[in-house]
Amino acid sequence: MDVKIINKIMQKGGFEASIPTPFPPAGIFDLPQSLLIKSTKADRLVGKLDGITQTLPDIGFFLKMYVTKDATSSAQIEGTKASIIEAIEMDAKIEGKDTDAEDILYYIKALNYGIKRSESFPFSLRFIKEIHSTLMTGARSSHYSDPGEFRRSQNWIGGTKPSEASYVPPPTNEMKSALDDLEKFLYDENSTVPLIYVALIHAQFETIHPFLDGNGRTGRLLITLLLYKRELLEHPVLFLSSYFKRHQKVYYSKLDRYHNGNVEEWLNFFLDGVIDTANESILISKKIRRIRDEDTDKLISLAKRESVSGIGVLKRLYTTPIVTTKTIMEWTGFSRSGAQRLIDRFENLEILELSKEKSEYDRKYRYKRYLEAFID
Repeated sequence: MDVKIINKIMQKGGFEASIPTPFPPAGIFDLPQSLLIKSTKADRLVGKLDGITQTLPDIGFFLKMYVTKDATSSAQIEGTKASIIEAIEMDAKIEGKDTDAEDILYYIKALNYGIKRSESFPFSLRFIKEIHSTLMTGARSSHYSDPGEFRRSQNWIGGTKPSEASYVPPPTNEMKSALDDLEKFLYDENSTVPLIYVALIHAQFETIHPFLDGNGRTGRLLITLLLYKRELLEHPVLFLSSYFKRHQKVYYSKLDRYHNGNVEEWLNFFLDGVIDTANESILISKKIRRIRDEDTDKLISLAKRESVSGIGVLKRLYTTPIVTTKTIMEWTGFSRSGAQRLIDRFENLEILELSKEKSEYDRKYRYKRYLEAFID
């Protein structure tokens, strides 16, 4: 299934730029039966995941870890070295400033903004610019990314100049019509089945590459936000960035194939990612339910006052699974000795484990079993 996505046109600077054809191009919805069957399978798994997470107690507490996992993978695709552990520690103010970890926190901020904003505002070019602004304002590369503004100069991927690039997006004079087409497609939610719709928007957005920097992260944010907006999920728990990170070379290759008209290859890869990630998220949901039930039972067996404070701390650990004595003091209002006694109790119950890595400020304790559920 090959369709015309771009025309390569020679520019004055002696390089070819990729000019998108009117979108969606003719033939893009002529999908083979095998792809429709795969889409149906992926849709069923997303529905199964949605059902499981809707019955998961304290889902609001768990969501932050799902988001942090995706944010870490998406930032790592762009070269960020920070791990999910470093992002959690920086967010909890356990460790000092780290620009790599900061990139992850800006991604989380942008996703949370997008979820809230999408409840009262339509998906549009303005919405995309707002997401980009939230993602990039204050980030380490914000001084040249022009947060929230479409580019006013040529960009390219790979090489030190456009003539050496692996891909050159449309010049600015051709970009506006391509973005207008994308916005019309955003409004046309009934044009095709939801997962195909989301896959095409991501690929076309990356084809246009409308910002100076942050296009990849913004495009991956759109996937999660569109899945949520299309009401495929009650809660945003399906994130594809970890799949894209594991298959990073293939991810880039399939996007390149899409640019060159092989839409079917891209859609197959995207749907494989949905299936893989939905299955993974189902397993994570089952695992954290089991961990929650087992650790809650341990705390219920304690004396009433200790049990109540312990269960309160356990719920907070779902959001922030790395703590110090100071963290527990802030959560409970206990004195330092009281907070340490509670930590000792959690250690004895094998809920918390003392980290071998020393904090600059205090000893660190990890909710190890829970953390491991989210680490690839």
